[in-house]
Order: sequence, then C-alpha cells, then structure tokens
Amino acid sequence: MKPGTMTAAQVHKQYSEAVTAFRRWIPDPTLRQAFNREADSFFQHCALGVWQADNAQAITPKHVKFYNAIYSGKNLSPSALYWEVASGVANYDLFQPPAFFQALRDYDRRKGTTLARRFADQTTLILLLFAAVDDVVSEAEAGFVNSCSDILLELCGKDGLSGDRPALKADEFITRTPAPPQEAPKEAAKGNQGEPEPLPAEPEPTLEELLAELDSLCGLAKVKEDVKSLINLVKVRRLREEAGLPVPPMSLHLVFLGNPGTGKTTVARLLAKIYHAIGVLPKGQLVEVDRSGLVAGFVGQTALKTGEVVQKAIGGVLFIDEAYALVNAESANDFGHEAIEVLLKNMEDHRKDLIVIVAGYAQPMERFLHSNPGLESRFNKYFYFEDYNGEELFSIFQSMCKKNGYTLSQEGEAQMKQDLLELYENRDENFGNARDVRNRFEQAVARQSNRVAQLESPTREQLMELLPEDLTEPEAPREN
Repeated sequence: MKPGTMTAAQVHKQYSEAVTAFRRWIPDPTLRQAFNREADSFFQHCALGVWQADNAQAITPKHVKFYNAIYSGKNLSPSALYWEVASGVANYDLFQPPAFFQALRDYDRRKGTTLARRFADQTTLILLLFAAVDDVVSEAEAGFVNSCSDILLELCGKDGLSGDRPALKADEFITRTPAPPQEAPKEAAKGNQGEPEPLPAEPEPTLEELLAELDSLCGLAKVKEDVKSLINLVKVRRLREEAGLPVPPMSLHLVFLGNPGTGKTTVARLLAKIYHAIGVLPKGQLVEVDRSGLVAGFVGQTALKTGEVVQKAIGGVLFIDEAYALVNAESANDFGHEAIEVLLKNMEDHRKDLIVIVAGYAQPMERFLHSNPGLESRFNKYFYFEDYNGEELFSIFQSMCKKNGYTLSQEGEAQMKQDLLELYENRDENFGNARDVRNRFEQAVARQSNRVAQLESPTREQLMELLPEDLTEPEAPREN
C-alpha cells in the first residue's frame, strides 16, 4: 500500500496494536488498569494538538474519522462530529503528560525498568500516525511531536531515569521535497587553500588490543570462548581460500540470547571492531536499533525507515535489540513483518559488508526465528549471556566506582557486596543485571552528593568516599 492511502480503519488498527503492545510491557496490574483508563483520552487530546500545529483552519471530514478511530477496545469509540473536532483543534492549549505517566516513572525507579522512556517513544510514533492524516508530516507537526516527547523525557531525567539508547525523534519522518541540484561554487574548484588540514585519524585498535578488552569484561566466560572460536573459524577459512581449498558456506550473523544488562551491546560493539580487524568488515561500526528504529507508525514508511538504518550499518554490524518485538503473533499484517523482509533482502544483497546481530530473551527469540524461514537459515550461531552472579555484580559496581573517581569505605564495601548477593539470590523476571548495578551506583552518588554538600570544606577523600548511608534508600519516617 502506498503512502497516503490510509483509511480510518487502518489507523484504528495501528493505534490499537501499538497501545496493546505497550500494555503487555506493563507487568503491574494496577498500573496496567490506569493505562487502560487514560490512554485513549490522552491520545485523542494529543491528536488535536498535532492538527493545530499544522493548520487549525484546515480540518476535514478525514480528520474527524481519524479522531473517532482513536480507541483501543478497552474504551468505547468516540463519536465526535466535525464541529467538535474543529473546535477542539482551535482551542487546544498545552500538552500535558497523562496522570499515569507519574506512576510509570515511580515503577521504573523501583524496578529499574524503562517503561516511561518506552512510552515517550510510543507517543512519538502514535502522534506521527495522526500527523499523516493529510498524507504529509510537516515540520510544524514534527516539531510539536518532538516537544511532547521532550517534556516526557525531561520528567524522566529529573527522576534519574536514564535510557540505554537515543530517544526516537520525529524529524526523520518529515515529508521533504527534494531540492533542485545546484551548481558548485566556482571557489570550490580552486581547492582548499587556507583551510586547516584535518587532524590525523586515531590508529585503529589491533586484534590483540580488542581481545584484551574482551577479556577485561566481567564474567561472560562462555561468550568470550565463543567469540575466540568464531575468530579462529574465520581465520582458518581465509587460509583455506588462499590455499585453494574448498570453503563451505557460512553465515556470520549471530543471535545473542540473555536477559537485559548482561553485556550484549558491549560484546556486539567489540565484535564489530574485531570483524573489521580480521578483514571481514570494511568499516566495523555498530548501529543499534530496536523495533521503534525500524518500524514506522503509519503505512508505507517501514520499508524506507528500515532501508535507511541498513544503509548506516553497511560495512559494519546492525544490532537489533529485543528483535522478537518485530513479530506480532496476533497480526500477520503487522509492519514488523515488512521490516523483516527488508532486512532479509539487504542481508542477501550485502553478504560481504553487513552482519546482523539479533538479541533478546531466549524464548521470545526462538519464536522470532521460527516465524520466517529466511531468519532460520541466516541465523544459526547462538551466543548465550548468563546472568551475572552476586560476586560479578559487585565487581561491576567496583569498576563503576573506579571509573568515576569514587571509593567504597570498608563498611560500605561489605554492605554493597551483601546487597548485590541478595539481589542475585532473590532475582525475578525484572532482574536487570548490570543495569540494576548502574541504578544503584547512580542513586548512591546522588545521596553522597546531598550528604557532602552539607560539609563546610570537604576533603578530596570525602568527595570520593561512599559510606553505608549513601548506599541504601533512607527509611521513610513512621506515621504516629
């Protein structure tokens, strides 16, 4: 289906699937109910803001149909008329985060999850769906969508909720008219007299340096062994080719299986450089995306968006986190399937200069790979990332302290070691491995800053030292 041919029924389908997908990410029943109650009215109000940003005087019957398509099945569909929508657009005031967004952030702080930041990305995609009502996403509409996302992300930042990847921006969806070609300035033909010479590029790391960096990572013994075995396999294949011996076909695309925070992205980045060092890839850069980076929020844009990501990754590694989210078992027409087809075609077209690594939880990834015969044939090497144990978690915490110029007091060291041992022993499905450690470190630094700020002239040691009271959340005062 070509861009610009969306119907209200298709808009409803895409909206409902996006809301349903986010609802599944919310593990807490009370929080999920709050989202169910408020999501539709929140996005209906946002749609009015998108259309006001474009042109408040240009409301059409199609806008009304799109507005009435904004319901997810948990609430009744709206029955607004033209004058209601036009009036709502004209009178739209300011973007306000939904009430449940505070609850999302509270949950993220307690559990170390990223629901609030995911909601910001989902909001961007859904608002772009409404922006496309007139077949065009204008700069004004994209600017409004970005401002909404920025407000949500600023609240996340104030709560100390950092993300592990850049937030989705609406700019790349703007409908642009190609500029006519212009003649190059005559001065350009004269060379670059007077311009400073570029700085020399830093020397690329050697294979030995990269392997030393891999070995320095905490834990991951089996993964390290698998990486070295893969390197040996590639080296011997090259020697056989040089000796004129037959070389059976081999796929270098990989599957990383494991829970969040187990070092998958770090190893992928190292592996991209290693592939470059041994001559498998011409560049060795890593491009990291998830579903939101490949799948567009409206018809006809997924193939273009996925193709643009692949172009950035050619010569290096494309790392797709939570790749199983590309497969919607409830909808064979989900745009994730289109993204997969584009990926498979590019993996075939760029066999010598593109490697794809897909990552995620073990069971969902198995379903993902079995969803398409092309995936099964191209991904036949699996790396398993085990959870870090308590000792390894403590070692990660110590490395964060050293890297950032902090030290643990003797009592603080014993307390944090015990805390992380208990974290591992009592882990559940929300266990975040190194992400949980990073959250604890950032919280400890914040509490230490509050404590040290009260000192009149803190010494260097006091500025660096983390005490037991910095490492735990203070107990709330008891009510009388």
